[in-house]
Amino acid sequence: MKKSTLFFLLCFVFLIKCEKDTTPPNVILIITDDQGYGDLNFNGNPNIKTPALDKFATESVRFNNFYVSPVCAPTRSSLMTGRYSLRTGVRDTYNGGAIMASSEVTLAEMLKQANFTTGIFGKWHLGDNYPSRPSDQGFDESLIHLAGGMGQVGDFTNYFKKDTSYFDPILWHNNEQKPYKGYCSDIFTENAIEFIEKNKNNPFFCYLSFNAPHNPLQVPDEYYQAYKTLDPTDGIDPELIPNEKISEKTKDNTRKVYAMVTNIDDNLKKLFNKVDELGIKDNTILIFMTDNGPQHARYISGMKGRKSSVYNGGIRVPFFLRFPAMFRGNQEVNQITAHIDLLPTLSKLCNVEMPRDRKIDGRSFIPSINSEKLPERSFFSYWTRKYPELFNNIALQRGQFKLIGKTDYNSPIENFELYDTYKDPFEKNNLVTQKKSIALSLKKEMHQTFLELVNSENLKNPPRIMLGSDFENPVYLNRNDAGGQRAVWNQEQAYSFWKVDINKEGLYDLKFKFLKPLPANGNMYLEIGQSIQQKFNSKDNLDVIEMKSVYLPKGFNDFTPFYMFQKGNYFPLYVKVTAK
Repeated sequence: MKKSTLFFLLCFVFLIKCEKDTTPPNVILIITDDQGYGDLNFNGNPNIKTPALDKFATESVRFNNFYVSPVCAPTRSSLMTGRYSLRTGVRDTYNGGAIMASSEVTLAEMLKQANFTTGIFGKWHLGDNYPSRPSDQGFDESLIHLAGGMGQVGDFTNYFKKDTSYFDPILWHNNEQKPYKGYCSDIFTENAIEFIEKNKNNPFFCYLSFNAPHNPLQVPDEYYQAYKTLDPTDGIDPELIPNEKISEKTKDNTRKVYAMVTNIDDNLKKLFNKVDELGIKDNTILIFMTDNGPQHARYISGMKGRKSSVYNGGIRVPFFLRFPAMFRGNQEVNQITAHIDLLPTLSKLCNVEMPRDRKIDGRSFIPSINSEKLPERSFFSYWTRKYPELFNNIALQRGQFKLIGKTDYNSPIENFELYDTYKDPFEKNNLVTQKKSIALSLKKEMHQTFLELVNSENLKNPPRIMLGSDFENPVYLNRNDAGGQRAVWNQEQAYSFWKVDINKEGLYDLKFKFLKPLPANGNMYLEIGQSIQQKFNSKDNLDVIEMKSVYLPKGFNDFTPFYMFQKGNYFPLYVKVTAK
């Protein structure tokens, strides 16, 4: 009997066994933040040390053409739901666009149908308030930071720590603030390992979602010292390095990124060893991936673009899957797969039904591991700030051809780019004039997909933060989830608001925290519903203003606070809302 035939028979027998077995496999999903395809020694980078991940890659099925979204929150929403992010309400990384609709069914919720115990450790970035927190979306245990990054303006518990926000952070454990000692990646890994140990005798889903090596680039000094004198371009073919001037600052950023990745590698070695020690390796699906390309210019295996770009450098990432009980290790899949495929795949592997009442954009990639050709399908990608822009930084790939729009809404096809990614993975040879009919066909489908997605129900009726519920009181409204003016970040003066759902009318205490002390003799305003409430402030150097017993009406409203002094409007860093 041929080896391939024997292998298929074994897979078939295993699938039949899974259907009868009441104990599905464990799932450990590991994702890092802003680690590019080239930020692994295994992927041809001689200047980075990742021995644990390199070894893991040789034990895994390696998906060489695995795609995600160009930035983090959209990738994470697709990973959790099997759907394009716009369907879930996620359209941005802030601007109020990184809240996933509570009606979405996540991987955690799906797996809980089979009595999985579920935990998340690290970055969530899909909503910091009820009803969009991990605990509201199927996770039994959650240890997370707020917003999109530790120390970012939305992560107000660590924001004022500035250059030390990754050390001794204040995190949210099961929705309660708690101080921790140590470096963030170490903390998240230690708690993930503890979760695995506690649940080793029952099926579990562990989502270890590192915030590193995302900015700010903070790392324990012992790791930085190992790279301090490194020139990150040494030993690399110049053709594989970004075609731009790489400054000394960029090189030092790269050293810090490599140090952060090596720290993650050391942490994952501990996790891998713990899985072996507990005797659960064979029946554990263990996945490693990253969420998008690198933020800075550095080695990325010769690909074009980086984070935020729809070129391969922004959306093609490493994806390794190890499941010894079903798949032999050290094999490669070259077919196109994507983040939207993970939920349907785990549905099959864990014998759990996926949602049937909505469109799932992904599909199981199990056949590709078994050397079967997946049917041709199109993969849509986009990224622009706030909302999608027609034909600007949008891509559609169907089969070997990928059409990219970085142009105006009414541009002719000649202004687009068309690549044969099978023959030209570096996207250097634009074929749009030679293969115009293919480009026009892809443009038509791109436009249809764009219109379908931007008309998603969760974009037209976006997720709202609930005030006055029994599940969260007080509620902290942070800047990551504030909408209105484009790109509200750490400006003192801005006009913005939060979209809220006031669960019950009544009196609320409000505490407005500002970035800096305010000038005296101004007015604190709250616009909500069809009314405005204001309070005069005569004191100088206050960075907190409180309004007690403010009446808030029930229903959907824009919660718009600002401090007006002369002609300036000062927007709070955060607002604490307490139902009385």
